[in-house]
Formats: sequence, C-alpha cells, structure tokens
Amino acid sequence: MPSALPEIRGAGLGLRRALLGPLLSQQPAQIDFLELAPENWIGVGGRMGRGLRELARRYPLAFHGLSLDIGGPDPLDMDLVAAVRAFMDEFQVTLYSEHLTYCAAEGHLYDLLPIPFTEEAVRYVADRVRQVQDALGQPLVLENASYYAQAHRDLGESEFINAVAAESGCELLLDVNNIYVNSINHGYDPVDFMESLPLDQVRYLHVAGHYDEAPDLKVDTHGADVIDPVWQLLAHAYALLGPVPTLLERDFNLPPLETLLLEVDEVVRRQALATGGGRPARTAGGVS
Repeated sequence: MPSALPEIRGAGLGLRRALLGPLLSQQPAQIDFLELAPENWIGVGGRMGRGLRELARRYPLAFHGLSLDIGGPDPLDMDLVAAVRAFMDEFQVTLYSEHLTYCAAEGHLYDLLPIPFTEEAVRYVADRVRQVQDALGQPLVLENASYYAQAHRDLGESEFINAVAAESGCELLLDVNNIYVNSINHGYDPVDFMESLPLDQVRYLHVAGHYDEAPDLKVDTHGADVIDPVWQLLAHAYALLGPVPTLLERDFNLPPLETLLLEVDEVVRRQALATGGGRPARTAGGVS
C-alpha cells in the first residue's frame, strides 16, 4: 500500500460492492472518504480485492463494523479484533467504529439489539471496550443505536451513552438519523437529546434515510433518501460541533451513484454553510 492518506474529513460515502465499479470509473470529487464494514472485505481477493486497493489509494478509509457484539453475553471475539487490527494496518486505517448494541447470544443473531440501560451494563460494556481498545492500540468509536423496545432501564439513553463513554474512554460516532428515529419512536426531543451527549468525544457523523412504518414508528433501514427533519438535525450538529466528517449511509435500494452524490452534495453544502463557505478543513484528528 502507498503512504498513509490523511485522516478523514469532509463528506464520505459507504462503500458497497455494487458501488465499486462506478466509484473506480468516476472518482467523484465531492467524496472525501469511504467507509466499509471490514467483515465484508477481509480476505477478499480477485477483482473486488484489486478494486478495494485502488480505491484505498484514492481515498482515506474508515471501518464500521457489524459483529463486534460489544454488549452481548458471549465472550468477545478477539480473533475478529485481531483480524480487524491487521486489516487496519494493511490499509493504514485509523478509525474503527462499531454499534453500542449486542448482536450475539450463543451465536450471532444477525441483528443489532439494545443493551439494558443499567449501571451494571455500563461497567460490563466499558470493560469490553477497554479490552478492544488495548488490542487495537487506539480508541474504539461507538455509534448511538436505533432501537424499538427496551428490555430494562435504570438510566436514560443519553445517561447510558455518557456513562459508557466516560468509563471506557471510547469515542462517539453520532448517528443523526438514529437520534431522529428514536425521538419519534420513544417520544423525546431530538435536539435536547443531541445536546445531552458527550459531544467532545464525537469522532464523526452518520446521516441516512429510514422507513415510515406509521406516524409514530420509524424504522432505521438506510434504504431511503434522507428527509428534511434529519437534514435539519444534521445542521444543528454542525452548529454545535463544526463541520465534522459526515458519512452518507445507504445499504440497500441503491440508486445510481449520480443520485447518491446529490445527497453527498447536500452534506458538503451544509458543511460549507457551517464554515461560512468552502470545503471544511476539520479532520477526524482535529482542525488542520
């Protein structure tokens, strides 16, 4: 691999295999970084592997995992962590994020499920986060998750996230759409919630679309366009944080790349508004 690319900045797009060819052929200027799920790419060779390596020469990469199971009852999969660490070293990646959820119980459940909001869970999760961070040699970045039912809670959602971050030293991936979805499904104000989070530990942002099951039930699908209330919430995040790196997520119902780039353009536009014009200079590591 070539020398390390800069830390992520600006506007990013989630790398799906269907986008590999279009990205290689077009190299869109408005994309500043790509994010991928390492589990889907570790060990991939052939045409896909060559394509990934070419994109890694053009763009900084961020890794966003799917199966770490940071809050689950099963032992941590340290073989997975070691494989991710090796993959990070190979591609000179300095950012690995995961979900503040659990996804396994005597085997993988293939879903991201909510952790009970309790003091006991805070201690349990923080201990597991520290184990992962020791193996990675850097902070783990955890995403605030969408959820639809809560098994048990002694703490509020924001209190739980704050406590895990404080005890573990992890960083935060602030998912703006998840805040909006949860605010509808659980009846709270999304702006107040955002402002209650440990914003000084935010590393980067996600923005995505969702599915309207009912007026009071939103499902976080990453399979639709971003709606205006979510764009407005993203603008508020920039007002609080500055134009931190922001990733557009789209996992299925993928439109042509040109259509996705319109939403990336909207991220770029709102970041420029937050800086008074021009592309943002703030990176994942601070202000450049």
